[in-house]
Amino acid sequence: MARIRKKRRWGLRLFMLMLLAGIALAVAWRQHTAFADAPLAGIERGQTLVVAPGDSLPVVLGKLRETGVGVGQDLQWRVLARQMKADGRIQVGEYALAPGMSARTLLEAMRDGDIVSHRFTIVEGWNIRELRAALKRASPLRQTIGAWDDAELMRRLGHAGQHPEGRFLPETYQYTGEDADLDVLRRAHAAMEKALAAAWASRKPDSVLKTPDEMLVLASIVEKETGIAEERPAIAGLFERRLRIGMRLETDPTVIYGMGTRYAGNIRRSDLTTDTPYNTYLRAGLPPTPIAMPGVDALKAVANPAPGDALFFVAVGDGSGRHLFARTYAEHRANVASYLRNYRARNAAGAAPGPQAAAPSAPAAPRSP
Repeated sequence: MARIRKKRRWGLRLFMLMLLAGIALAVAWRQHTAFADAPLAGIERGQTLVVAPGDSLPVVLGKLRETGVGVGQDLQWRVLARQMKADGRIQVGEYALAPGMSARTLLEAMRDGDIVSHRFTIVEGWNIRELRAALKRASPLRQTIGAWDDAELMRRLGHAGQHPEGRFLPETYQYTGEDADLDVLRRAHAAMEKALAAAWASRKPDSVLKTPDEMLVLASIVEKETGIAEERPAIAGLFERRLRIGMRLETDPTVIYGMGTRYAGNIRRSDLTTDTPYNTYLRAGLPPTPIAMPGVDALKAVANPAPGDALFFVAVGDGSGRHLFARTYAEHRANVASYLRNYRARNAAGAAPGPQAAAPSAPAAPRSP
């Protein structure tokens, strides 16, 4: 009988121990769940966390504390990371810290590499100076190329001796806080090489262009001559016909490019008669390099120019950015007269000058052989 009572006492003690252990586990689990899913204290809108190569979880937690975020105990993070299979799998990158986010949410983002992505857009028609200036303003893009001239820049990109103009495809590129301006340029250069190769492969068999570089040069001129997408093949065709018969291109954007920083928004007749390697009013054939960054549509237009017989064109002058095309110089002179009437009427009415109205004297210059 005594033995039975003793067994009952031991059974009761064991039950109580198990009950207490269960309660303790339940309390611990509730505390763990509360920690894992409770909003992290101290996060302000716009804050980010950068995880560098080699950062361990304790290092990351130290960075969080430095930003003023209350992170709790490291042990709680380690347990949660192990539970989420994030231990040792935190990925490098920049992560957004949003008010109200929890430790679980942040760990999930770092485990899955859900990093912040910034965007940088290269605009169609930019030249290399404009591209460099835009990169300098981009934040948080790391700045590395500021002290390099164009020759050194291309050497660092692995293309020593190549002129940088026209070599970076206009497009929107994503980058992270760890990226540098050179990383964006490297991707843009590779994208342009791919786009140029595709355009060259699709060119008409009887193209007057001899190399992909010549295609890039002509595409850059077409890009600068019009912002109207449907006009690009027509202008490309016109320039191809001029090249085929040995007629000078006589295109204002090349003159402007040759003027460099001297250009102040207007072309005078003295500029048209000043010789530079880019003055296509004085020099036959294509200029020595592209004059801007052409987009994919300009490349396609040059690869497959529109048929026709026009050899001259001038802006309409109504602010639309469109052009009038002519087969003969006499027709062209009539179009120039129409342009000047429209231009003067818009000025008299106080309208903002159109895209081609910056230099009213330039279109009147003969575009002849």
